[in-house]
Amino acid sequence: MKQVALTFLMLLALPLSPLEVNADDGHGAENLGVTIKELVNSTQEWDGQSLPPYPAGPPEIKVLRIKIPAGVTLPWHFHPVINAAVILKGRLELYSKDGMTKAFGPGEALIEVVNTVHAGKALGSEDVVLIVFYAGSQGQPTSVLSK
Repeated sequence: MKQVALTFLMLLALPLSPLEVNADDGHGAENLGVTIKELVNSTQEWDGQSLPPYPAGPPEIKVLRIKIPAGVTLPWHFHPVINAAVILKGRLELYSKDGMTKAFGPGEALIEVVNTVHAGKALGSEDVVLIVFYAGSQGQPTSVLSK
């Protein structure tokens, strides 16, 4: 399941930076002019915590394209599944209830926090557009509003 999500990230990375090469596993395609730039590879979430184990059950990968209008603050929520995102446009600030804050801009990737209540805000005057890859189990929600 993890390899599928990373493969999606690598494929998404191709049009973002065609001149940068960081290919450990190009399957010989580098001889064809294919370049690969690894955007993120970690066992930790953006707040520094270790990723949890994958849940039991039939695996399910979900890929969403999300647009957050400029200036909009997302409600407090959490993700019960491991997920990673790539910012395509705009600047997104994420913050947790314990005061941890981190901002991400175009071309940057992040590994989201799991089971940690957090929120986000589209900074500046530009909408945020991101692609999010969720790796969970069938029937498991990807986001849950916090009470």
